[in-house]
Amino acid sequence: MAVSRSWVCAVVLAALTAFGTTVPATASPSGGSDESFVQVQCHGTESVTYHPGVTLAPREIDITVDGRFGSCVDSQGKVTSGSYGERFTVFAGCVNLLDGFEGRRSFTWNTGDTSVMKATGSSTVVAGQVVTTIKGTVTQGRFRGRTVVQVITLPQPDVARCLTTGLTGATGVTTLAIT
Repeated sequence: MAVSRSWVCAVVLAALTAFGTTVPATASPSGGSDESFVQVQCHGTESVTYHPGVTLAPREIDITVDGRFGSCVDSQGKVTSGSYGERFTVFAGCVNLLDGFEGRRSFTWNTGDTSVMKATGSSTVVAGQVVTTIKGTVTQGRFRGRTVVQVITLPQPDVARCLTTGLTGATGVTTLAIT
């Protein structure tokens, strides 16, 4: 995955706080065009690890992202689960992580197919949690040309670790809609 510094900072930021948002499904009961139907809606978890831990002082950090969608509903009845994962290095600290970002993310489905998304995203702090919203388009593979919205919220109960050994990881929920 080609990753920009701001993409990485947003992932780190998302891991520094929390989540619980659902992406609404939109479907046309009147039988409109496929464009109005949700193609896939998934719910799952994302885990992020940092080595060394993220501290107030910026430094090189190796980041590993592991996302798993354990429950997917596909309008064609084929995709029931999926996953994604990334590894990259970023120069960051706890205080410089709210930049917007752009990059690519590849999803692997239980069918063996993949979808590559070109995306932009941003993170916000809501009630002490960082919620990251990623929007884009599938540029390769299954669902090519479809719009993607992924929302990730990673709780970070150990924010005080920014002052000591650093944050070493977080796990939260994620939703994904492809329309």
